Amino acid sequence: MYEYELTNACFKLLRDMFMLQPGESIAITCDTESSMEVVSATAKAAVALGAKPLVLKIPAPRDCGKAGDIDMPSEALALAVKGCDAWVEYNNKWIFYSATYDKIIEDPETRPRYMNLCGVNPELMVRNIGKVDNNLLNEFIQAFSDYCEAGKHFRITSPNGMDFECDNEPGREYVTADGFVRKGEIKMFPGQISWSPNFESMNGTIVVDGTISPPLGAVSSPIKFTVEKGYITKIEGGNDATEYAAWMKSFDDKQMYLVAHGSFGFGPNAKLSGDIVEDERVWGCTEWGFGNVGPQLVSDIPGGIPASTHSDGICLNCSVWLDGVQLLDEGKVVGPTPELVELARRLGH
Repeated sequence: MYEYELTNACFKLLRDMFMLQPGESIAITCDTESSMEVVSATAKAAVALGAKPLVLKIPAPRDCGKAGDIDMPSEALALAVKGCDAWVEYNNKWIFYSATYDKIIEDPETRPRYMNLCGVNPELMVRNIGKVDNNLLNEFIQAFSDYCEAGKHFRITSPNGMDFECDNEPGREYVTADGFVRKGEIKMFPGQISWSPNFESMNGTIVVDGTISPPLGAVSSPIKFTVEKGYITKIEGGNDATEYAAWMKSFDDKQMYLVAHGSFGFGPNAKLSGDIVEDERVWGCTEWGFGNVGPQLVSDIPGGIPASTHSDGICLNCSVWLDGVQLLDEGKVVGPTPELVELARRLGH
């Protein structure tokens, strides 16, 4: 499926986003649940660019991140990936946020430049990379990110009852998936702005009404999280909430209840599909991560904040205010400047 369009999307990924050069090596990691069509197309694109692909396929671990470390060939995997200039991750059960990942990225001077494309399929790649004007998206998302990073206090609501507040932590850098991966950088799939607020400032209600992964995927009914000083204190809702609460409790780890980060979704062609990588880029959503905090999100805390694993929940159609200025109105960009509103319009929103 999409064999012609997929080739173009993977070539664009490596040439334009990774800026992969002839002679460079790129690790392409995947597991037995990954799309091998995407893996193969990426390796072919690397060869066409004169680069040297190294495809590393492992059995799918039992879970994502640190919860899957027990099943990974950690030492061999870390050594192989660390030896490459670049790394694209297609694993469905993520290496991301695992102890293996921590070993790979521990030294900013020598680590491969990395993009997280966990679990992607051909249609997702074609729609979100092949058919997106990456330069225009970069212009919009970087300006929006810079404005948010310079502010202080957020209030975020949604039609399903979310009402949440938090403050930026002074000096803590934002992580902006602007579509380009430079030396030593850790980037997520394009179309997302992420940050870890001051943890004690996070209070209120988060309502996940899109996807939560792991362990569930798309939710059948909203899950309501009560947050006090950065930690989840209550999980309410229907069967999904009950199942998710039991999953969280199974780790017996207080840090799993930490609200690790917030993110804005600005993928021009992203749609809610049940695939977390695409879902957290649905235009106008916010996404909230729970558990492990990666070091790239807390530049002031070397090594990050470890937890058993990491989970992400999507809140749709959010309204956002920063220091009293409205930025989003139920998912539509309404500020902070006419220029940003116009850029969003040119991106189809």
